[in-house]
Amino acid sequence: MTKTVAMLTAGGLAPCLSSAVGGLIERYTEVAPDMRIIAYRNGYAGLLKGDYIEANDDVRASAGQLHAFGGSPIGNSRVKLSNVEDCVKRGLVKEGENPLEVAARQLTKDGVDVLHTIGGDDTNTAAADLAAYLKANGYDLTVVGLPKTIDNDVIPIKQSLGAWTAAEQGAVYARNIIAEHSANPRMLIVHEVMGRHCGWLTAATAAAHHSWVKSAPFAEWPENAAARWDVHGVYIPERNFDIAAEADRLKHVMDAQDGVNLFISEGAGVEEIVAAMEAAGEEVPRDAFGHVKLDKVNPGQWFATKLAEEVGAEKVLVQKSGYFSRSAPANEADLALIKSCTNHAVSAALRGESGVVGQDEERGDELRAIEFTRIKGGKRFDPSQEWFVELLRDLGQG
Repeated sequence: MTKTVAMLTAGGLAPCLSSAVGGLIERYTEVAPDMRIIAYRNGYAGLLKGDYIEANDDVRASAGQLHAFGGSPIGNSRVKLSNVEDCVKRGLVKEGENPLEVAARQLTKDGVDVLHTIGGDDTNTAAADLAAYLKANGYDLTVVGLPKTIDNDVIPIKQSLGAWTAAEQGAVYARNIIAEHSANPRMLIVHEVMGRHCGWLTAATAAAHHSWVKSAPFAEWPENAAARWDVHGVYIPERNFDIAAEADRLKHVMDAQDGVNLFISEGAGVEEIVAAMEAAGEEVPRDAFGHVKLDKVNPGQWFATKLAEEVGAEKVLVQKSGYFSRSAPANEADLALIKSCTNHAVSAALRGESGVVGQDEERGDELRAIEFTRIKGGKRFDPSQEWFVELLRDLGQG
């Protein structure tokens, strides 16, 4: 009996989805050509509705072309099987139905033996719940996930697919935005980078831009000088800072360079922001559990507003690179990582081994199918890493 492999991509985009889908199809076609391959459209929404496309001969023949593109060739969604109310509201399940049961029933109906989930920790742990539910009901399903997040914050995975590309593309974005300094004297430019709880992407983006500055052939004219185009401050959730001291430091940068360029994580400096808001008698927006609402605080805009007067800025520009970065096609480094992970994922699937494929930091960075029970989000960036310490040292922010 022909076995069926299914795959889906879920959550936000990352520069690895198209390549991972293409890589899985290529590898199965190479080592197990008789296996039937289907792809559920729009993540778990497609699974709940039984909406899938089949990898026919034409799809298999063109799978390699997907490595050149960003986005997802099968669509994404942020549907969570654990959010029953939302699934009902979207019309994906009926009132009183359990989305987990509906999804399991659909997988059974479609005769799926292997499910590949390409997503973050939520996507992959939901898949593990599906496998457990099916096994408890007498249906054996192998689930092999691939880690997708530009924040690079999945425990215990050393490097998530697409994160390198997102940092590289964020630096490209910054390069063009920072050129705006020549449109106005004393310009304060704030580049807000995705990363509510983890500063890796902001740090890596700033490092990539700084590296470009060091190698670019500047003419060293007033508005075309390396120091003017460089990063002048990097702010991440894992590193505390004194806003008053930074304002004083950046005032000197503004006076010397006629402009200031800052790279800020969307979750950076929350404690500092809250303290400053409370000291000024402003109300801090919080949810029902007392947690600060980051989308309401808006760190990038807060930094810009707070620092503009302190540094003597005549004009302020706040820009976010997230959607630009996450939608790019994978770069060479990520393509190599994706290939090794998809090849390993197929091998694991063929031997019936479930897990999330990645470099296991708790097992000597071994590439393996990591147990679902050990997968979780919230990995913090370590700001003591030498490359980041060196970056801050170069910027005079150490």
